[in-house]
Amino acid sequence: MEKTIALIPGDGIGPDVVAEAVNVLDAVAKKFGHKWNYTNVVAGGAAIDKFGKPLPEEQLEICLKSDAALLGAVGGPKWDNLASELRPEKALLGLRGGMKVFANLRPAVMWKQLKDACPLKDEIVGDGLDILIVRELTGGIYFGERGTSADGNTAWDTEKYTRPEIERIVRMGFEYAMSRQKRLCVVDKANILNSSQLWRRVAEDVKKDYPEVALSYLYIDNASMQLVRNPRQFDVIATSNMFGDIMSDEASQITGSIGMLASASIGDGTGPGLYEPIHGSAPDIAGKDLANPLATILSAAMLLRYSFKLEDEAKAIENAVSAVLDDGWRTGDIAGSHIDEVKAAGKLVGTKKMGQLVVEYLNK
Repeated sequence: MEKTIALIPGDGIGPDVVAEAVNVLDAVAKKFGHKWNYTNVVAGGAAIDKFGKPLPEEQLEICLKSDAALLGAVGGPKWDNLASELRPEKALLGLRGGMKVFANLRPAVMWKQLKDACPLKDEIVGDGLDILIVRELTGGIYFGERGTSADGNTAWDTEKYTRPEIERIVRMGFEYAMSRQKRLCVVDKANILNSSQLWRRVAEDVKKDYPEVALSYLYIDNASMQLVRNPRQFDVIATSNMFGDIMSDEASQITGSIGMLASASIGDGTGPGLYEPIHGSAPDIAGKDLANPLATILSAAMLLRYSFKLEDEAKAIENAVSAVLDDGWRTGDIAGSHIDEVKAAGKLVGTKKMGQLVVEYLNK
């Protein structure tokens, strides 16, 4: 198989972690007989510095002409004082909207080897956590009408959803639930928001096509509490853009480290998917060989699975990551309270060494 992958390193630790994911992708290509052609995309703060805008049209076009895109991270305090339309984060919205990737899949998996890094009690997490959050990505309040009054004393943002936007997310949630534990929870604020009431009506309509799936609802405030009180009650969560943003970040913390969580942003299959770790740009450790590249490497595995339909290759990456963790190798963020023990054992490594270890275990 020969495919083109657009690389969007971005800002901060983005270039560091994307470089290691590319090394792993190259190892997969060599082992399984594929060929990846890489194109480079400048977005976020790097694009502001180079072009004066977070996502120039020609950079988006490079992504659209690819078979999939791998993103590092964007943003940083350097650009915090820019006007909102020029902030690096606008590149994310531009990529998601331009690439028409309307669903964000965020697996919140607690690796058994990292159970000690989980802040929750053993009796709460049990044998582990495996939650899939399906977040709507191109609608809602992040894309709605917004404004600020002339005197600067009033501002507004609009949460707006249409039935088709909701249905494609809810249906995707049901589909994934069918292949898992057959439980879907729709998270909303239907006691207050009209848009959330529409989510519930649509979910009830779609449920008729999936009689085997148990459908439940939680308000976002209660769901946020339940996620730390009893996370094992969740299988698949389907929710709006903003609520999904909140819940997926919370889920990342109960699994032990945000440095381990990957994500896939996908559309209807006619265009490229966008894959990225859910962590930020962490500019304070950029270029210092301290960042954990595993979330980006696992995002590359999702790229192979969802965009290229290469399940064996995706599993090979995930198995290599698991083997690395089994043997006790850790970056600082996942060493947790055992960091002194890990260091004494010579198993505390940086970005480059962790990427190298995944390649080595992949080739065993």
